[in-house]
Amino acid sequence: MKNHYHLLLSELIDGGITRFLMKLNVGYAKYFNERYERSGTLFQGRTKKVLIKHEAHFLYILHYVHLNPLDYLTGAAEWRERDKNSIENTVEALKYLNGYRWSSYLDYCGKKNFSSVLTKDLFENVFGNYQKEIENYLKDAETPMITDPSVFE
Repeated sequence: MKNHYHLLLSELIDGGITRFLMKLNVGYAKYFNERYERSGTLFQGRTKKVLIKHEAHFLYILHYVHLNPLDYLTGAAEWRERDKNSIENTVEALKYLNGYRWSSYLDYCGKKNFSSVLTKDLFENVFGNYQKEIENYLKDAETPMITDPSVFE
């Protein structure tokens, strides 16, 4: 993403995620400042953490993380709107996602991208064919919503 990133983490020890994110962000800021001969803070605001408590949220979160790059694709920026017609072209959206390298989406679809730093254990057997799952999810968002109430009579 242009101005943020998403990580889906599972804490092994109390405070582990906070400590990891601090090391990651501080380490990257030091590297960036040194490389570009600058100083000061690099990130705006605090790190946002969301605790996943419910199965529905757990099943949705991987889609949310992987579909986030669609914010930058013309005709798909409204992908979060689950009402119909929020995706203009599923084929284009999938092509875009398959070309977006800065995501674990490719790894979940069986194409090695970040396999050395990625653990898929939490989701590996949840969706089966993940690429087909995402395709169906996007096709559902592409289908026009029925607005005529007489259809249900």
